[in-house]
Amino acid sequence: MKNVLIIDGMALLFRHFFATSLHGNYMRNHEGIPTNGVQGFIKHAISAIEDTHAAHVIVCWDMGAKTFRNDIDSNYKAHRPAPQEEMIPQFEMAQRISEELGFVNIGVHQFEADDVIGTLAKYLDKEYHITVISGDRDLLQVLDENIEIWLIKKGFSIYSKYDLNRFEEEYHLKPKQLIDVKAFMGDTADGYPGVKGIGEKTAVKLIQSYRDVSGVLASLEELPKGQQNKIMTSIDALKISRRLAEIHTEVPINLEDIKKRMSYASDYEFIRSVCDKHELKSVSRFLIGK
Repeated sequence: MKNVLIIDGMALLFRHFFATSLHGNYMRNHEGIPTNGVQGFIKHAISAIEDTHAAHVIVCWDMGAKTFRNDIDSNYKAHRPAPQEEMIPQFEMAQRISEELGFVNIGVHQFEADDVIGTLAKYLDKEYHITVISGDRDLLQVLDENIEIWLIKKGFSIYSKYDLNRFEEEYHLKPKQLIDVKAFMGDTADGYPGVKGIGEKTAVKLIQSYRDVSGVLASLEELPKGQQNKIMTSIDALKISRRLAEIHTEVPINLEDIKKRMSYASDYEFIRSVCDKHELKSVSRFLIGK
C-alpha cells in the first residue's frame, strides 16, 4: 500500500514564519520579498516526505477567513489577528512553489483546510496509507485503520504520532467521539465556549460514560448537581460547539481528479533547481548531501 502525505499548509507556513521572524530574520529575496515561512515550509515538507516514504503529496490550504462555521457562530475565530505584513506575500508563493514541485495544492472556499484534509483522508484510505502532518489536534477525530495524524512538535522531524491504537489506548474513546469531548470543553483558540467550567478531563469522562452529547443530556439526573447546572445553563452553546468542532468530511471536491494529479518530483536536483530559481538559499543548503 503506497503512502500519501497530506500537509496542513497553513500550519507549516505559519509555524516556520514565526520561528524566524521572532529574530527579524525574514530571508528576503532580491526584490525584498520575505521568504522565511516558505523556506521553512519547503524544508519541513521534504523532511516529511523522507520520514513517511510518501509516494504522493497533497497540501491543503485555508481559503480566507470566513467559512460555513461563521454562519453557525459569527464569533468563530473572529478574535484572531490579521497576519503580519511580511507573511502576506508568502501565501501565494508557497502555493506556487508547491505546485512547481509536483505537490497537489487544494483549498475550497467556505471550508477550512481541516475539512479538506478529512475529506481526502477518508476517501483515499481505501487504497493508500495516509499520514497527515498538522498542528491541530482536532484532526485526531479522522483517525482510522489507514490514517495516522502526526502533530508537529519541534524541528522538522519530531512529532507526536497518533494511530488508531494510540488514540484508543490514551482516551478510551473512538476518534469520532472527540467531537463530543470538544463540544463540552470548547476551544478558546477557535472562539467557541463549550460548557463553562468543564475542561478536557471532565469532558472525556462524560463521553466515556455516556457516549456522546445526546447521551449525557439524556442522563443529566445521574450527574452531580454542579455538573447538571453547568450543562443546563449552556445547552445552546454546547450544541453549537459540537457543530463547530466536527470536521466536515464531505467537502465538494473532484476526488477522482485529485487522484489523477497525485505525483511529485522526488529528484533532489530538480527540487534544488526550483529553490535556486526562487532564491530559497536556506533550502538549497538544507539539500546539500541529499
